[in-house]
Amino acid sequence: MSRSGRVAIVLGMLAVVIGLVVFAVMDFVASSPPTVNFTANHKPGKAVNLVLQTVGAIGFGPHPGWVSYLTRNPQGQWVHTTLWQVPADTTVHVTIYQYDTGSPLRNQQLGRVTGTAGGGGATLNGKPFKVINSYKLGVGHTFTIPALNVSVPLVGVSTTAKDQCSSAPCGTDEAHNVMKFTFKTPGTGDYRWQCFVPCGSGYLYGNGGPMSTVGYMGGFLKVVA
Repeated sequence: MSRSGRVAIVLGMLAVVIGLVVFAVMDFVASSPPTVNFTANHKPGKAVNLVLQTVGAIGFGPHPGWVSYLTRNPQGQWVHTTLWQVPADTTVHVTIYQYDTGSPLRNQQLGRVTGTAGGGGATLNGKPFKVINSYKLGVGHTFTIPALNVSVPLVGVSTTAKDQCSSAPCGTDEAHNVMKFTFKTPGTGDYRWQCFVPCGSGYLYGNGGPMSTVGYMGGFLKVVA
């Protein structure tokens, strides 16, 4: 084969590789969950209300059986995403509707509330708490922002509860617990948040699948000026 022929083959193979890379990048961008923006029309000094729900099975999409978080956007719609944009130096009131069941924690330290405002506590169905004994009340997930030392255990519903939610978004007429707490955003930056309860059923030690996928059991808090 002539030198020009070999060059043509190499260039052709290179073009194929570049095309595959571009396709992969575009596919990732297209499949990335949307960001819910809480900064639009935000007035300085006003708190942000972040409302979430956790479900045992999302019920749709490429992984319908995966556990997941959902976010209610400012228009009141439930969105399957874990990406949020919030203003810096702002109070964030968090409400989490927990529809998943729970179990004893492998690490009981995850049953403690840390980093929240107002004395470092949270409320469970309106009652204040700072630590959960997961042998009495099973914990399904946590809401944890490691860089801010914010962590709150999410008490699961009983496996014998009636009207359990089977797919998202779940309604308040279905079995659930409500956790509420407050924290303050720091300066600008991207802050990773996630669940620290291994709940990736079917994956090694429960840490794969939804546990390692943005949009399900973890995401980013984008703090902007």
